[in-house]
Amino acid sequence: MKSAFLKLLAVAAVSVAGLAGAQAQAPAGPNRPASVPEGYLITPFGYFHPSCVAHLAPGDELHPDQSVIRHSNGSSTQMPACSYPHFRGDGEKVSGAERGAKDPNISHSWIVSESVTTSGSYGFLSAEFPVPPAPASHDGQTLYYFPGLEDINDVVTIVQPVLGWNADYSNAWGIASWNCCYKGTVYEATPQHANSGDTILGYMWDTCGWGTTKSCSSWDIVTWDLQSGNFSELNNTSSQKQTFNWAFGGVLEVYNVKQCSDYPNNPNGFTGGTHTISFNQILLYNWKGTQVTPSWSLTHWANGLTPQCSYGGSVPQQVILNY
Repeated sequence: MKSAFLKLLAVAAVSVAGLAGAQAQAPAGPNRPASVPEGYLITPFGYFHPSCVAHLAPGDELHPDQSVIRHSNGSSTQMPACSYPHFRGDGEKVSGAERGAKDPNISHSWIVSESVTTSGSYGFLSAEFPVPPAPASHDGQTLYYFPGLEDINDVVTIVQPVLGWNADYSNAWGIASWNCCYKGTVYEATPQHANSGDTILGYMWDTCGWGTTKSCSSWDIVTWDLQSGNFSELNNTSSQKQTFNWAFGGVLEVYNVKQCSDYPNNPNGFTGGTHTISFNQILLYNWKGTQVTPSWSLTHWANGLTPQCSYGGSVPQQVILNY
């Protein structure tokens, strides 16, 4: 499974090299929590100071054991240490010295998710999901959709291939691969534009080889637009000593949503009632290389929050999130 994906990615890389577009991370904006300073940026991990969001170029690799970023030309630069606090979705302050994201809800910016755990660890997770239409209304909202992996016993970081609205590109869809937060810094691989109607393949795998170790120290994360061929890859990124035993088949995370029309319509064209996004063709393998048939569990993170937009989910043959 790993070798097949690696070969497929190598073919794609020949055709899309050098296609990275310029991005501008979404600012926190006037609707941010009062505790969040002006000028902070929205990430899938909460609000961060701009100096604490590291945008990597194609071919860059993180080497936490050496505290460097290894570039494709063979040179290296020091991995930056964040000297500013970051803030969760509700404005809770987190010191830059604290490790990682702590718990996955990032306060209440996570809305709904479906997940599964194991007593061992996972070594591979992939999912396909569509790029929805643009939202009907624009309130400066940022929307994220992604699968991901965490350590339920010691949550420090999450590795995730992400589709975002108004995230890297203003009022547009984009994809990027993320990891957070070595020395308080967020790492984002080079983002790419994505178009409504496209299909995104997000996948992540440990680079240690099947059965080598239960807690592999290095992972690759890829977010790939199957129609355009554009992809964002985070190479050899650290697990930060995590055992990834918590798999998320699909997550909806939002910022600055003021009304239900801030969400996009259903990707399949349905325009009435509850809208959905489906995470399809999910493949989950344990660290030994055995495919897992998951029993997904739905979690509501947004109880009591406004607006309430018929949040929910279901899991027939795929993970479906409702909003």
